[in-house]
Amino acid sequence: MELEAQGNPAMNKVFLILSCILLSIGNCGGPLIMRLYFIHGGKRVWFSSWLETGGWPIILFPLIITYLNRRAKQGTTTKLFFMKPPLLIASAVIGIITGLDDYLYAYGVARLPVSTSSLIIASQLAFTAAFAFLLVKQKFTSYSINAVVLLTIGAGVLALHTSNDRPNGESNKEYFAGFFMTLGASALYGFVLPLVELTYKKAKQAITYSLVMEIQMVMSLFATLFCTIGMLINKDFQAIPREARAFELGETKYYVVIVWSAIIWQCFFMGAVGIIFCASSLLSGIVIAVLLPMTEILAVIFFREKFQAEKGVALALSLWGFVSYFYGEIKDDKKKKQILIKTQVPQDIPNP
Repeated sequence: MELEAQGNPAMNKVFLILSCILLSIGNCGGPLIMRLYFIHGGKRVWFSSWLETGGWPIILFPLIITYLNRRAKQGTTTKLFFMKPPLLIASAVIGIITGLDDYLYAYGVARLPVSTSSLIIASQLAFTAAFAFLLVKQKFTSYSINAVVLLTIGAGVLALHTSNDRPNGESNKEYFAGFFMTLGASALYGFVLPLVELTYKKAKQAITYSLVMEIQMVMSLFATLFCTIGMLINKDFQAIPREARAFELGETKYYVVIVWSAIIWQCFFMGAVGIIFCASSLLSGIVIAVLLPMTEILAVIFFREKFQAEKGVALALSLWGFVSYFYGEIKDDKKKKQILIKTQVPQDIPNP
């Protein structure tokens, strides 16, 4: 569990695969379970945003396991946490920004079908790419640029006749407020991903996976504190028991929904920061966009949402962008291997 940033390539792949699995669970399941809360009587936006990071204590379990493992090998002098004050402060600031992003996203999901909000979130890749270029000097190929453009256009197509899928009883004002709040959440999280990568690069200590978990725990803690303030002002804590009793699926299922919501969203955030640790913020944004088709299909299946022509076009462009990016990555990898083979100096043949 003590994988360093420049560590074993095989272990790096293991953590990358694990992070992709976690992100897949969170990215597909998070919007669905949040929408389930709203369509069956949930009305608390601040509470929903709180649930996105409220599951942060879960991270304590793997951290305790790794600590006990280190303690068994190193003795009683083993540190409980690796994080130094500058990294703690940076993580706290990013956490507060994440809390604001949580609220914007929850507000959008409360008013938009999952299929629409998910496609809008695909525009996050363009913001991630732009901020990655500015903050961490991300290098682009023609294929990655093509992927960013296609995924962004795909999200933009939704602006055409989007009100046709407006939920029953919702005004145009509420619908478009949800649309632009979701777009704002997309832009803000597109800033957060490269900011996390920049934090890794600027940290004056070795970045291990245990430290990544600590960073995510601190980020989630401060994001949760930010949303807690909103809940207190909005008197959400007093409203939760009443809302549970009035929940269409029943009081017990209400609490099941909110507990699983916290768990699934924590998978999303751990997966996102894990991919940044193993690769880059751009790849994290790409994976989020790539998971879009699965979220789309699940939303149509479980919530019977409409799937108009605009969504079909946006989905096709997103898939095209996905194929373009990974084709470029495969081609670039082959090119690097060929260059490496050519530049290898042959061993001198000993004289007979």
